[in-house]
Amino acid sequence: MAGLASDAAVRAVYFVGVLTLMAVSEAVFPRRSRVQPRTGRWFANLAMIGLGNILTRAASPVVPVGVAALAAERGWGLFNAVDFPPGVAFALALILLDGLIYFQHVLTHALPTLWRLHMVHHADLDLDCTTGVRFHPVEIFLSAVLKSAAVAALGAPVKAVVAFEILLNSCSVFNHANVKLPFLLDRFVRTLLVTPDMHRVHHSVIIRETHSNFGFCLSWWDRLFGTYKAQPEKGHDGMTIGLSQFRNPAQLGFRHLLILPIVGDPGRQPINRH
Repeated sequence: MAGLASDAAVRAVYFVGVLTLMAVSEAVFPRRSRVQPRTGRWFANLAMIGLGNILTRAASPVVPVGVAALAAERGWGLFNAVDFPPGVAFALALILLDGLIYFQHVLTHALPTLWRLHMVHHADLDLDCTTGVRFHPVEIFLSAVLKSAAVAALGAPVKAVVAFEILLNSCSVFNHANVKLPFLLDRFVRTLLVTPDMHRVHHSVIIRETHSNFGFCLSWWDRLFGTYKAQPEKGHDGMTIGLSQFRNPAQLGFRHLLILPIVGDPGRQPINRH
């Protein structure tokens, strides 16, 4: 338990550090003008991740890092059954877990029930570093369950799972940031990682753009599976962020977001409706 608490503290330090760095970068090098003031949005977005973590800890006896430790102890999973070199097991675990998150993201756009949860994330009228943690608490819990199951099946090393959780959170905060990268730097970084300009396309109000650029960390998955779109049709300054059915900021506060999956209009977004 002490080890899990220590890992959680390390992840929290990285999260706060990256969030602070990106918030400052947005203020100095903004990519787009804001539609809403920060205050209300930031409270709602950060409250969602806080409540999601509380729900996950309360409802689930184990989290991905805990499952990794249990798998190592009991010999569960691929990496405990096959003698991979430690470095290879570490790298493969990171890549495979990131691929899982890509497919999980696609499913949240394909299955109507999951889309109702995920549209809380897409209903944000602005896009900045806090949008990277704006997920409905139930979606956060379901994602933790899925990651835990994958960690058990893989027998992923504990250090790889800790590194992956840090990488996933950091990349999500980074690629949702309202920060302007020089064009050549963006093009170089996105050969490996998802950049803010790349992921911003995914938050376009245009449905065919919403169903692109699903990756969170590695940009390879979108290129490999044909979901990559380099730029938004109307350009980054001209594009509209969010969902067409949710345009009233007064109806997107914290309390509204909690019940949005139940009372909100899912629109025509789920992929299987096209």
